[in-house]
Amino acid sequence: MTHDSDLAAKVESLSGVRLLCVGDAMLDRFVYGSVDRISPEAPVPVLRIERETAMLGGAGNVVRNLVALGAEACFISVIGRDAAGRELTGLVAEEPGVESHLLTVPGRETTIKIRYVAGAQQLLRADQENVHAIDAGLEEDLISRAVADLADSSALVLSDYGKGLLTDSILGSLISAAREKGRPIIVDPKGTDYTRYRGATAITPNRRELSEASGMPAGTADEIVAAARHIIETAGIGAVLVTRSQDGMTYVSGDPDAEPLHFDAVAREVFDVSGAGDTVVAVLAASLGRGIPVPEGIELANAAAGIVVGKMGTAVAYASELAAAFRAHDLLQGEVKVASPDMIAKRAEEWRRQGLKVGFTNGCFDLLHPGHVSLMRQAKAACDRLIVGLNSDASVARLKGPTRPVQSEAARASVLASLATVDGIAIFGDDTPQGLIEMIRPDVLVKGADYTVETVVGAEFVQSYGGKVVLAGLEDGHSTTATIARMNTG
Repeated sequence: MTHDSDLAAKVESLSGVRLLCVGDAMLDRFVYGSVDRISPEAPVPVLRIERETAMLGGAGNVVRNLVALGAEACFISVIGRDAAGRELTGLVAEEPGVESHLLTVPGRETTIKIRYVAGAQQLLRADQENVHAIDAGLEEDLISRAVADLADSSALVLSDYGKGLLTDSILGSLISAAREKGRPIIVDPKGTDYTRYRGATAITPNRRELSEASGMPAGTADEIVAAARHIIETAGIGAVLVTRSQDGMTYVSGDPDAEPLHFDAVAREVFDVSGAGDTVVAVLAASLGRGIPVPEGIELANAAAGIVVGKMGTAVAYASELAAAFRAHDLLQGEVKVASPDMIAKRAEEWRRQGLKVGFTNGCFDLLHPGHVSLMRQAKAACDRLIVGLNSDASVARLKGPTRPVQSEAARASVLASLATVDGIAIFGDDTPQGLIEMIRPDVLVKGADYTVETVVGAEFVQSYGGKVVLAGLEDGHSTTATIARMNTG
């Protein structure tokens, strides 16, 4: 296997690669709330709705994953002339680096999937969809747009959710055009007739889909390999990458002399598998489009899938998360604790989606002493996940004087990251953490008891949305300034 540092460099190389994605667009809506009683009308839980979110689903989620990697995309799909279609169009427009051709079809419903969630538990999914094949005139328009974009794209992604967009005519035309231009073709398949994808470079079925399409068992590793080889031979597919959930992935090449490759799953904790297949397709396609060898591309895709299943909802794996995971996989539960403020804010949002309470504290932490350790312990006791805001070197110098800090921000962050009580660290350059607090929106804000609630920076903001301010007890006799003074006089 490739060294982690080399894989991290491969992730960064994906920035700017352009892909063409054609497939079924849909709107993923999440309705979050809490359940504290059973309905008197029927034996079902009553969800008290607290908030709703909407995001791109289906092929749109593949595009979201491409953007998260720093790639660019041309996205071609169809929508209905309805409110959901307009909302979906707006969400696509918010994604940087995406050229979209969302063809509006009068009389067609835009596909919506609504998931009702209590805490971290999905209670129900309700679908609104139209699965009729698009008409011949729309096929011609879509094909001409897609073929024109292939000249500027490094790979073709076909994301088939069986909603009527990827007809046999469109599949045949696009696969043929991509092959003529030497572009890799990655297909997320649907149904049981994989001959529709004849000529594709690789398809990415899960274990159940592989079994249904091949008519063969796919329980063991040997059975998966046999079923994949059957698909390759009978459907004319170049290779099959089988996603096996908690068991990882298996790659079977069309080369009869090549050994199958097995990859162990890398998920630390599974909260939601929604959209993980889209992540695999996006990362593999971007990798092949950049010319990265298949085994390394699969390692990247496997690691990215491990990241998204640890998040709630239809999530994506950001390039910075993926690269950092390879560089720092030895940190607690494989998570990268030190990240940019915007990434820490995104992580806090994911934790809240999982029903976890997010805490925040901050400081210079120049020389970590028992007082700091006690602060972290008390802060973590008040929340489920603790984020630490760390003053940058320049910020410390302005606050403490030109002889400080004693240790660099990198060294101070590394020491904090070794504490089991700390789950995330963001370095900030301002004199106060107010801006960082406003980005993270913690549920709990923690400072030492030498402050009052009124003097804690960010207290008023946190309390404005119902957050809590906690003053942690102090450990007598411990001070960084006093410690440094003793060192200088000793």
